[in-house]
Amino acid sequence: MSKLNLDTAFIERQRDYLLRLRASLKSALEATESEEGELRSAAADAPREYEDDAQELDALGVDDDIVGRDLDRLQRVERALKKIDDGTYGVSDLSGQVIPRERLEAVPEATVTLTEEERLEKH
Repeated sequence: MSKLNLDTAFIERQRDYLLRLRASLKSALEATESEEGELRSAAADAPREYEDDAQELDALGVDDDIVGRDLDRLQRVERALKKIDDGTYGVSDLSGQVIPRERLEAVPEATVTLTEEERLEKH
């Protein structure tokens, strides 16, 4: 295992970024939820055509994919913030190996090494 090379200033910049990202993701999720509720409410009051239903279902499916990705990312952001608080930021949750600083700069919410993430995505 290589040495963890993360100075306090770097970790604080990462924390600030992660906090802003968390707020942004939460805001986007709340907006999507609100928009979905408005669409459903408006749809209940209006005359319906099958084509309209199909288009709305298709749009909601795309939104669900985006929401799912945002929720996953929000969970990773929350985990990274907890790791900062615990003093384990930059250490893989799976192997205990050091996550390279370059990876943390590119993906601040990373909680596993790139190799481990690639392996997880294949399964």
